[in-house]
Amino acid sequence: MNTLLRVDDVSVDFPLRRQGLRPWARARTLSAVRQVSFSLDEGESLGVVGESGSGKTTLARAIIGTVSPTVGTISWNGKNLSAANHRLGGAVRGEMSMIFQNSLSALNPRMTAGDIISEPIWTHCPDMSSAQVAYRVDESMEQVGLNRVLANRYPHELSGGQCQRVGIARALVLKPKLIICDEPVAALDVSVRAQVVNLFRDLQRELHVSLIFITHDLGLIRHVTNRTLVMYLGRMVEMAPPEVLIRRPRHPYTHALVSSVPVPDPVIERKRVHVPLTGEIPSPVFPPPGCAFETRCPRALKSCKHRNPLMEHQAAGHEVACFNRLEDTDHGTA
Repeated sequence: MNTLLRVDDVSVDFPLRRQGLRPWARARTLSAVRQVSFSLDEGESLGVVGESGSGKTTLARAIIGTVSPTVGTISWNGKNLSAANHRLGGAVRGEMSMIFQNSLSALNPRMTAGDIISEPIWTHCPDMSSAQVAYRVDESMEQVGLNRVLANRYPHELSGGQCQRVGIARALVLKPKLIICDEPVAALDVSVRAQVVNLFRDLQRELHVSLIFITHDLGLIRHVTNRTLVMYLGRMVEMAPPEVLIRRPRHPYTHALVSSVPVPDPVIERKRVHVPLTGEIPSPVFPPPGCAFETRCPRALKSCKHRNPLMEHQAAGHEVACFNRLEDTDHGTA
């Protein structure tokens, strides 16, 4: 399998302005992403989950190129994007697309749906004729289940589900190899959400496109992704196939996230052991000196206050960063 994307030890920091009129005050840094590494094969889908402030969107922006990594490298088909010249970088960015959370606010209200979908073509393929562009727009709308009549409507004339499909059609129009989905169904109703999730599954199967699916919902990732990366305060804490992650999480943070996902069966739901997350996520400006999760972890050791655990292989495709990880007996299984 061809490795499409490789992220090696990437960190993203944002310098903060000095407070008040004190030029002698020390400048501070917000560490949004810290030492994240993973690879993505062609046609593979990766889920990225975690609470708000865990660095999911910043990681996506670093991959798509809207922010630059402070440390580390991002490679596309073996080419280092951070070292690429402007022309190469533009060509590579045309092979990536991004879908945003709030579909309506992400669309230009002064443009029709057809113009919104065709805009990336005029940017990256200016030599295409108007007939070719129109054909590509019709093709993308058909792929996402939109009637071509809607091409002449403005975003405020469309439903939430239709706006999200316009955003997906726009992401598909250049036939990208990678689509980054940043909470693409969070603002949709449950019924529409199921339709959009099924659409992603169909598109991945038919077009063999790679996906990075960012979400808060651990119950959703099992339907879309092949692997799942759990992040906390900008760091990787666990990575595994979604079924393994949900059935036998090894990190206490993942365990708490899994226990918060409701089960439709009331009998099973009553028997489940819920692990509430106490306290608040620490500030990324003043992160803990050791393990990032130590201040909220019920299994924290003394060493967790001073040392940061690294990702270690536990089984095939399963990695976890924890000094006191959960075992099978902690889940009530043999």
